[in-house]
Amino acid sequence: AVPLWPTTAQALQAWFGELGDGSGTVAFPNARGAALTRDGVNYLLQQAVERAARSCPSLRNKPVSPHLLRHTCALHLLQSGVDIAVIALWLGHENIQTTHGYIEADLILKEQALQKMAPAGQVVTRFKADDALLRSLSSL
Repeated sequence: AVPLWPTTAQALQAWFGELGDGSGTVAFPNARGAALTRDGVNYLLQQAVERAARSCPSLRNKPVSPHLLRHTCALHLLQSGVDIAVIALWLGHENIQTTHGYIEADLILKEQALQKMAPAGQVVTRFKADDALLRSLSSL
């Protein structure tokens, strides 16, 4: 059994109903009825990104991929307070050290830790480089 939100379970039940009796049918078929491959998932995601970019043009220059969605999901779970061991299970990591990289990469968690250690009344802020510094760094 897989835990799902009720709305997700209902959507899947409706989808499986559209597929028919389910005998010999894959849950997520490609155009030829075979199982959807990683490339197929990426293709569908890129189509969705192109559609979304019509109303959010900044998406056109973003490298959206299934891996990015997986990474984003893991970071949101971490920021929501989900235990790192649960996230490791969610992602299918055999070694929790692999998942630990999300903690190291998460600036928000680092800012929260700094805020807890900051002297009373001092607010921790994130450094924002100006355009001149960014140009200088990109020329290296």
